Amino acid sequence: MSPRRIRLIELAIVLLLAAGPLYLGPFRITLLNYVGVYGLAALGLVLLTGIGGMVSMGQAAFVGLAAYSTAWATALAGYSPWVGLGLALVVTGVAALAIGITTLRLGGHFLALSTVAWGLSIYFLLGNIEGLGRYGGISGIPPISIGSLSLMASDRMFYLIWGVLISALVLARNLLNSREGRAMRVLRGGNTLVESLGISAFRAKLVTFVVCALLGALSGWLYAHLGRYVSPAPFDVNIGIDYLMMAMVGGASELMGAVVGSGIVTFLKNGIQDYLPMIAKGAAGQLEIVVFSVLFIIFLQHARGGIVPTVARWLPQVKEPLPAPAQALDRKLKPSPRTPVLRVDGALRRFGGLVAVDNVSFDLAAGEILGLIGPNGAGKSTMFNLLTGALHLDAGRIYFQEREISGLAPHTIARAGIARTFQHVKIRPRMTLLDNVLLGTYPRTKAGFFAGALRLDRVEEARARYEALTTLERVGLGNRPFELAGNLPLGNQRLLEVARALAADPVLLVLDEPAAGLRRQEKRALADLLRSLRAEHMTILLVEHDMEFVMGLVDRIVVMNFGSKLCEGTPDDIRRDPRVQDAYLGSAA
Repeated sequence: MSPRRIRLIELAIVLLLAAGPLYLGPFRITLLNYVGVYGLAALGLVLLTGIGGMVSMGQAAFVGLAAYSTAWATALAGYSPWVGLGLALVVTGVAALAIGITTLRLGGHFLALSTVAWGLSIYFLLGNIEGLGRYGGISGIPPISIGSLSLMASDRMFYLIWGVLISALVLARNLLNSREGRAMRVLRGGNTLVESLGISAFRAKLVTFVVCALLGALSGWLYAHLGRYVSPAPFDVNIGIDYLMMAMVGGASELMGAVVGSGIVTFLKNGIQDYLPMIAKGAAGQLEIVVFSVLFIIFLQHARGGIVPTVARWLPQVKEPLPAPAQALDRKLKPSPRTPVLRVDGALRRFGGLVAVDNVSFDLAAGEILGLIGPNGAGKSTMFNLLTGALHLDAGRIYFQEREISGLAPHTIARAGIARTFQHVKIRPRMTLLDNVLLGTYPRTKAGFFAGALRLDRVEEARARYEALTTLERVGLGNRPFELAGNLPLGNQRLLEVARALAADPVLLVLDEPAAGLRRQEKRALADLLRSLRAEHMTILLVEHDMEFVMGLVDRIVVMNFGSKLCEGTPDDIRRDPRVQDAYLGSAA
């Protein structure tokens, strides 16, 4: 299916929706209004949970803060609903910023539990403030007006709600296809991967969290002026779980999942309330949650990824056009050959009583390929993590281009010009090859959040996409840029990691077992690529167990054993050294 046909289908859906008040009754329009309001809150959770990997059950609290903010501004203070919108966004944004700063460093179930805690706190706070009506709430909230046009009628409010929701969906899609959006999408890969790309993981999480809350704020503003009454009850943790359920039912990995999920849950609850009393008579109220829960469990058994991803598997694939030729991204000025690039001075790292790296020193000059070898447990990977900031030194110093980088954050080191791959491949399997390589261009591009959402980054994005395609072609993967990375065999996934690292245009390329899983011909191609990079004055440090690959490629070798540097020299020197033969290569070498 072509992008043009997709756009025509989307336009048809919008026109069908716009004509809704012409063929639907007032009750159905009111239900659709609430679907739109809930869809905005669920859209925030799609970004936060489905895409960013942070589970939140407190979205209803942000919806409530916004609803109460506009209710106070309009019903009690007499301001316009548009002033109420500004206040709702500011109050919710500041609250999300404060909560995010204090809780987002938590991970896993601790973060999810913290969302329950502050969700409950905000619920009880709203219910105990005298000026906000305590648990009785605030009534008499005026309808939204555009000039002299009042949106009191549900059909008029319908167009505002769905206009806001469709605009939010378009902006969210633009954002996810931008530099900052890719930073949000890679968060599920873990902080180590994120930071290695030059992205501050905490900042990316905080931005995603605040965006989620602001979408909840829009939902709360519309909710307050739609119902014209607010109380704490619709904003407790149970409603927050409903929002999360909407995102899961629709498909938490897809933006449209928020709309589909909110529609299914809203209409399903309404149907249960209408028809269950005919069956259960007096016990309908108690059985409602039971029936809904059973239906939800059945749904999970047959569409665990959500409705939208399940249906999408049966639809024709969208044929995306290849990136058009564009001006290359700016490149770093590489140091002259033999200029000192990296110096490790007495590096020491302990894990309790185990000394993993013990007083190791070596240096690396521009345009040189240095191999770091040693038996399993020699401390090679620990040394790699010390160089890239994933671990910190207990003693010693590390200098990169005469600047000490010991103790710096990994994303700061990556931005300085060090790119790495991993011993255990770290890619985003649900992203395309092109998008995975685009992640590497993050330090070389500048477009921010608003530029991405409003498509003001088109020129820079075109340059980055063409650069990513060129890099894929350089490693031999340019013939399938839109294939999902998870579909690749292990060897090609390693090549994809190399391409992502090259897209950062590093001064120092740090490769952890790049030839593992490659066939002989692929190893030869990789060796030729690394030699061509050396000719371009790129400096390379690699760990590799394939001695044939290492000996025919590197200029010098550093051998580690039991955390210490055993010896250093040319491949011929290392091959002849009896200590290396005993410790690593074996006497037959």
